[in-house]
Amino acid sequence: MQKLVSFEKAVKTKYPEQVVIVIAKNKAGKANPVTLGWTMIASYDPPMMAVGVYKGHYSVRCIRHSKCFTIVYPSSDMAKAALFFGSHSGRDTDKLKEFRTKTAPAKKIKSVLLADAVANFECRLVKQIATGDHITFFGEIVCSHINKKTKKRLYSLGKGHKLGAA
Repeated sequence: MQKLVSFEKAVKTKYPEQVVIVIAKNKAGKANPVTLGWTMIASYDPPMMAVGVYKGHYSVRCIRHSKCFTIVYPSSDMAKAALFFGSHSGRDTDKLKEFRTKTAPAKKIKSVLLADAVANFECRLVKQIATGDHITFFGEIVCSHINKKTKKRLYSLGKGHKLGAA
């Protein structure tokens, strides 16, 4: 049985929610990671993923400029990095330099991978759609990577940036 409630109350039941880090380079070629919660597989043939980015985020400009991006499934031991990447703007901060996260070059796009992540997906921008206060970017996956070690994925476990494995 269901009861009628406000959207604000019902949406709180979404936890645990997956966390991703999206990386795109700016005009100067600096990689800019941002932590996001809204992502999905959009197609298997061809393989595509989508991410929702708040329209005011600097990352929107970076993705539009580079026309490609990396979607990273961070490991549970990357919680501090995820919080940092999600709470600082690439307009003002070189996030990868500031946080000293291990990276590796992407193989097929002009981006980087996060070496300690569970997985990295290199995406070429296919489409973008304005969806209210967010832009949804669709990327065709052109190269995929997984960690050589078994690692647990990072999730948002509740309101207030509570992060951990689920």
